[in-house]
Amino acid sequence: MSTAPRPWTAPSWGDAGLVSGEAVQLDVRAARIGSRVLALLLDVLVQLVFGLLLAALAGLALAALPYGVVDAALERALLTIGLVLLLVGYPVFFERLNHGRTPGKAAVGLRVVSVDGAPVGFRQSVSRALVGVAVEWPGLVLPLLSWVAGVTVMLSDPRGRRLGDLVAGTMVVHTRVAARWRPVPGTVPALAAWAHTLDLSRLDAPLALAARQYLARAHRFSEPARGELARRLWHQVAAVTTPPPPAGLPESAYLAAVLSERHRRARHLLAGERALTAVLWPQLGYAPSADRPNEPVPALPAQGGQARVRPPVPAAGGEWTPGRPG
Repeated sequence: MSTAPRPWTAPSWGDAGLVSGEAVQLDVRAARIGSRVLALLLDVLVQLVFGLLLAALAGLALAALPYGVVDAALERALLTIGLVLLLVGYPVFFERLNHGRTPGKAAVGLRVVSVDGAPVGFRQSVSRALVGVAVEWPGLVLPLLSWVAGVTVMLSDPRGRRLGDLVAGTMVVHTRVAARWRPVPGTVPALAAWAHTLDLSRLDAPLALAARQYLARAHRFSEPARGELARRLWHQVAAVTTPPPPAGLPESAYLAAVLSERHRRARHLLAGERALTAVLWPQLGYAPSADRPNEPVPALPAQGGQARVRPPVPAAGGEWTPGRPG
């Protein structure tokens, strides 16, 4: 069995493939079989409660009828109506009135939408409910074989869709966003001098993003998985950075030092580009933004022994021509 570290691949959170009307891909996660089965179990419990209530109401209504009116045919008809209401009417009712969420889906944080991201329609809800009852759950047509086929389709589909979703043109997505990350730790003092000498030219953005994701989520992992993941990431980062770090510190400290130095250099490069832009195009101006209302307006390089103040940015809607202050 090989012990070589496997290449890191960042998790794909926006894997639902939904695109807005402005041709922007939405960062929405498709629901997989685990969360959907959990939502189904919760819905089954709710359906059982509704079924008991319907049975109690039907029993009271039948008991009030005259003797001889109730026969086996009427009982079978009421039973059929009750099953249709529970298995078909239940999902259709809640998906239409609760924005594609049954009680089970709402508890888990799921929602049914069209494949184009639009709200689910009535015909789509009816179609997926009928297919679900026939071949998925409870599976009236060849129950065991249909269950295996349904699970196979969900595991093989890139969006985790079931047979009812494929027929109706729908899919199930997560509606809850992931928890905010903690700030990535900075460089420890013992690694500051080493970080300034690093060659980061071969450290690409995907690997740096993977390291950042680990540092932001490391508190959610438990040992030994946390240490193993840190060692794998550091092995990949160390292969594209030089010189080697001083020994004696954990791999997470090395990753934090590399990311901090990369961020510092990016800020320095951005500051240089802004200064060059200010010299070459002074008419661009500088205005404190809303989140920096009290930031002083920097001065341009001096000419003839006298510093020049950068002209303000023209107001919105105002006219401005080259060579004339805004």
